[in-house]
Amino acid sequence: MKKIYLFCSAGMSTSMLASKMQEAANAHNLPIKVAAYPHNKLAEIFESDRPDCILLGPQVKYMYDETIAQYGDKGVPIAVIDAGDYGMMNGEKVLKTAIKMIKANK
Repeated sequence: MKKIYLFCSAGMSTSMLASKMQEAANAHNLPIKVAAYPHNKLAEIFESDRPDCILLGPQVKYMYDETIAQYGDKGVPIAVIDAGDYGMMNGEKVLKTAIKMIKANK
């Protein structure tokens, strides 16, 4: 089971995108868990339930460098979700991007 976790400021719109991504994963029978959390929970989640991919919502793009500084050497790919895909709530496309990141990271 691969874990793709989305982090943003509050987690509202990101949780909508996460559930669209989860629907896409389920539709393709992929063993993937997608969840959304507020960015301030990242350290706690990373310790307790290490994700395979960290995606940041466009609204916390400014935290990308800090996130890379803290977790970039932990072997987990980190990216900012494309603002267009985010705005369109394109779960399928964001999921594909995350899967490519996980595969490229092996």
